[in-house]
Amino acid sequence: MNYENMIFCQSCMMPMEGEEYGSESDGSKSADYCSYCYDNGAFRKEETMEQMVEACIPFVIEAGVFKTADEARADMLQSYPKLKRWAV
Repeated sequence: MNYENMIFCQSCMMPMEGEEYGSESDGSKSADYCSYCYDNGAFRKEETMEQMVEACIPFVIEAGVFKTADEARADMLQSYPKLKRWAV
């Protein structure tokens, strides 16, 4: 997979293509967030960054991105603070 030109959700870091885009309150496609995180102009779930990391671990392991939960957690805890939703 070519990640160079890929757009990633700015909440969970999922690669977005086609139907994966969330929606704004006016029904338009969100430029920043996937449909799992964002719908109708709002986040689907109020959660901390750490809760998001834990929720995403099973999916990235299943997708083969990481081999272990510890490896996934360590990487995501470094990467997620750079995403728009979690940037401080």
